[in-house]
Order: sequence, then structure tokens, then C-alpha cells
Amino acid sequence: MVRVALIAHDDEKPEMIDLVEAYEGVLSEFDLVSTGTTGKRIMEETDLTIDRKQSGPLGGDTQIGALVAEDEMDAIVFLRDPLTAQPHEPDISALLRICDVHDVPLATTRTAAEYVLDGVAADIEME
Repeated sequence: MVRVALIAHDDEKPEMIDLVEAYEGVLSEFDLVSTGTTGKRIMEETDLTIDRKQSGPLGGDTQIGALVAEDEMDAIVFLRDPLTAQPHEPDISALLRICDVHDVPLATTRTAAEYVLDGVAADIEME
């Protein structure tokens, strides 16, 4: 099964919820992983089940990075706030590096996320 991670900085959580609601049908076909707070918010707002890791400040993004390193992740959506991210929020640099090393797509904007999710869904249909 396709495994996708969902991560969002605090100011981007409403955008993540909106994206997930728009793609709920597609995402219901995936094995979803998320950092703690983002995953909790998504599960409160949708019928999706998510494997919640630690919250970002406690290392959830690192746990997801480890899944990438173990070839257990197919794509990541990390909606980040490039202008006002807080010190307690996950840093994208290590996650971006490990995704680049393992050729795992990582979307950081809503538009890029839509392209990635559409692409992963299309790959499933082709199999």
C-alpha cells in the first residue's frame, strides 16, 4: 500500500485540513502517517485513520525521515510556513535531504501537494 506522510506548521494546519478534505477520497486509499498534532487535527475533521508519530518538536519529523531511509515512504506533504515558522516547529532541511537521497517526493505548498497526490493516485491506477 502507498504510504504518504502529512506534516504542517501551526499556521498551515488549516490549509492542510482543507487539502485533506478535498482529497479525502484519494487519501483513504493510502496508508497515512503524520506528526502528532497534525494527525490529530486531521482525524478530528475527517474519517481518515492516521498513524500518528510524535509531534514535530518531539521528533515526529525525524521518525518520518527514518521511514524514508527505510524505503517505507512514498511521498510527503509538508505544508510549511516559510515566513513565520516558530522555533518549536519541525525543520524541513533534514527531511528534505533524506527525501532527495531516496528520491521521495516532498511537497511544501498546496499546489505541489495536489500534483504529488494526483501523481501517486495515478500510479496506483496504472498498476
